[in-house]
Amino acid sequence: MTKQLSLEQIVACGVEEKTATAMLPQLNQWLLSPSAANRWQQIVQNLLKNDYPFALHELLYKTAFFDWDASQSPPPAWFPSNEQLGTTNLVALMDELNISSYQDLHAWSVENRAEFWDITIQRVGIRFRQKYRQIVDLSQGVESPQWLVDARLNIAESCFNAPEDSPAIIFQPEGGSLSVMSYGELNALSNRVANGLVEAGFEVGDAIAIAMPMTAESVAIYLGIVKAGCAVVSIADSFAASEIATRLRISNAKGIFTQDTILRAGKQLPLYAKIVEADAPRAIVLSLNSPLRQGDCSWEDFLSTRDRFDAVAASPSTYTNILFSSGTTGEPKAIPWTHVTPIKCAVDGYLHHDIHPGHIIAWPTNLGWMMGPWLIYASLINRGAIALYYGTPTERGFGEFIRDARVNVLGLVPSLVSAWKTSDCMKGLDWSAIKAFSSTGECSNPQDMLFLMSLAQYQPIIEYCGGTEIGGAYMTGTVVQPCAPATFSTPALGLEVVILDDNGNSADKGEVFIIPPSIGLSNELLNKDHHQVYFADTPSIEKAEGRGQRAEGNILISPTPLVSPSPRLPVPPTTP
Repeated sequence: MTKQLSLEQIVACGVEEKTATAMLPQLNQWLLSPSAANRWQQIVQNLLKNDYPFALHELLYKTAFFDWDASQSPPPAWFPSNEQLGTTNLVALMDELNISSYQDLHAWSVENRAEFWDITIQRVGIRFRQKYRQIVDLSQGVESPQWLVDARLNIAESCFNAPEDSPAIIFQPEGGSLSVMSYGELNALSNRVANGLVEAGFEVGDAIAIAMPMTAESVAIYLGIVKAGCAVVSIADSFAASEIATRLRISNAKGIFTQDTILRAGKQLPLYAKIVEADAPRAIVLSLNSPLRQGDCSWEDFLSTRDRFDAVAASPSTYTNILFSSGTTGEPKAIPWTHVTPIKCAVDGYLHHDIHPGHIIAWPTNLGWMMGPWLIYASLINRGAIALYYGTPTERGFGEFIRDARVNVLGLVPSLVSAWKTSDCMKGLDWSAIKAFSSTGECSNPQDMLFLMSLAQYQPIIEYCGGTEIGGAYMTGTVVQPCAPATFSTPALGLEVVILDDNGNSADKGEVFIIPPSIGLSNELLNKDHHQVYFADTPSIEKAEGRGQRAEGNILISPTPLVSPSPRLPVPPTTP
């Protein structure tokens, strides 16, 4: 059975009659193919453009897949070609291990966890002052794994494996022009920050907050704090003074980096004033136009003139970052990241997002949330470049920045796509450099995600569901599997998950549990009982006996390895 389209249907999508008349014969010829995938690929490769009305894209997608068995999986809008597969990091790993399918690779990664992390640590180039003698010690149980036994490292050093003259950050103020900071320049600036901290009297182990937008300077500040052996306290610049004060108190922060004001949609909003109202410890203030509180200092006065620094080597379990849950239902959980956690960020970026040296990664976010640090580590450890736009991502100026910066991986939250779709502000932009999108933080819907794919000639979207306590994702996608809009295709490599019903039995619909251990999973909380939050009262199943489980969220599961976000959930948990 085949399906044909009429001229009236094409014109009803907003296509001019002359254009519709010209495309219709060939379009209906492609629709005669017995293969839905072949129909769609012919249409994408030979017909669809991002300046055609989205209504046409949607009509052709639904028509091409009219006979698709949706009970098995949603219809994919992207299929990897053999040429694309051959260049991926995943296929390179599979070749090294002599594994022929992705499903077998995932099974191997959870059955051989120590070997998986050993190989991927080498592949992403983690630098050690002293190499570990054992990947993981489980003598204290899976709730308290000791990773990288006897190693000494500073994870910030692994962010500088690229050539010094390679771009590390590409940035642009709203209404301004592109600028580039090289790896050498970023290294020097972060060293000046680390030296400035020492010269100001801060000590190894101190917690030092950052409350400012994600800029080239804030990335250097973040890395400088880690190099100095201190722990970054992540605070979103949108927080009220009371929320800032809570996080400073919980973390016992000794200092804070901030800036005078924030530019939002052409308006200057106060930030330093909120820091003062929060009774913050001594502050280092950028872009200063206001009088300073006694004891605070300007960025220029703080910054050391010395641009060389020997990063403080530490044990793997030493804190590098204190992040927080949203706190919408009470005091936020304080979640420490160690020198190990960023390895999860880097490996996810390497395997799931397929980040290569020289790739440019953009993700509108903030250092107050985990995706800010994730972006630093996933980009720089993999020798890519971070693309930062200092304006509003809902407007066309952001899309022009993505075009001009030649971004290869674009991450976002689904509400951003919804705003673009409503305003049609990205129409006709050349996003041909994009190789993959990624989406996290909210529940996706298929229509919006199909629209997103249409903006870059149908590149895959890596749905990315995880959390701060995971250091990345537990459900995600890959560039070696077909991609359906708003759909996960796999648990993250190195992570084993099970779905259980209310009685603790395996089920197609229920709550997802992660079976530890894995690099990235938190071991402790600063202000709550980690066992009570993540392990207490979790059901026991035969498969996980002796390994423990930790609860994460609700998902739906289908018979195929494609997973769709459940519409009743506030975050993107799922259906395979």
